[in-house]
Amino acid sequence: MVAEILHDLGYSLKANKKMLEGASHPDRDAQFEYINRKVQEQIATNNPVISVDTKKKELVGNFKNDGQEWEPKGMNEEVNTYDFLSMAIGKGIPYGVYDQGQNTKVINLPLIFW
Repeated sequence: MVAEILHDLGYSLKANKKMLEGASHPDRDAQFEYINRKVQEQIATNNPVISVDTKKKELVGNFKNDGQEWEPKGMNEEVNTYDFLSMAIGKGIPYGVYDQGQNTKVINLPLIFW
C-alpha cells in the first residue's frame, strides 16, 4: 500500500545499474565443494565452524553507496563526485560471524571517526 501511495505521488525506487562483469575463477566450484566437505566433517564431530564475512571499508559521509530509497521522480540525492578519504568523517567496517553448526549469526558495524 505504501509503495502504491509513493508511486502515485511521483516517487520511484532508484538503484545502481550493474553493467561490468569479470571472469569467474575456473576452479570456483571445486573450492566451495572442498570447503563444504571440511565444514561437514567438523560439524559431524561437534567442532565449531564459523564463517566470517568482511566487507570493504566504507567511507562515512556524503558519498554514493549501494542500495535504494524512495525519492520523488527526477529528484536524486546529490552526493560527492569523488570518494576522497580527506572528505570523509570516518570509516565503517561491516563484518558478520556465522556459526554454521548452531545456525546463529552476529553482525557488527564498527565506525571509526576522526
